[in-house]
Amino acid sequence: MDALVMCGGRGTRLDAPTEKPLFEVGGRPMVARVADALAESAVETVHAVVSPHAPETREFVAQRDSLSAIETPGEGYVADLQIALEAVEPPVLTAAADLPLLDADAVNAVLRSHSEGSLTVCVPAALKRALGASIDTTFEREGRELAPTGVNVVADPDTETETMYETYDARLAVNVNRLSDADLAEELL
Repeated sequence: MDALVMCGGRGTRLDAPTEKPLFEVGGRPMVARVADALAESAVETVHAVVSPHAPETREFVAQRDSLSAIETPGEGYVADLQIALEAVEPPVLTAAADLPLLDADAVNAVLRSHSEGSLTVCVPAALKRALGASIDTTFEREGRELAPTGVNVVADPDTETETMYETYDARLAVNVNRLSDADLAEELL
């Protein structure tokens, strides 16, 4: 299975002087941390999905042998993901570039939980609150409040099977969307 690192966004909520994927946590750009976690996992090939909104990230990706770039117009996460999916064979694992705690073990756990169709990876919103991580989106499932992690498996559009993988893994619960999230990620490293 291939993997896509989504790293073409503006990162306006982070309010940092650098592009969000290049924001450093633990002395390394987040996109490098995510790309390395994917490269060390069971995924076969890692592609970085870039856009005109993050030109420095595109340059950074071009200098890494372990990444190939997929150019998108930067019309939003979903639109860019649709374009990137046309360049790879499904199913494909997708990961946001703002997950600096992601590692190969966490990725492999997601891959092991996938059997067919698409897979949405979530954590309990209570876990994010307990950690002190920001929460931008939640949904209810069976009376529980869940938050998407930024890691998913996207299947062929003709496959209607969709499953959910709920995990209590803090490595998937911290998306760096704000400076307070970056501080939390530094503490947890």
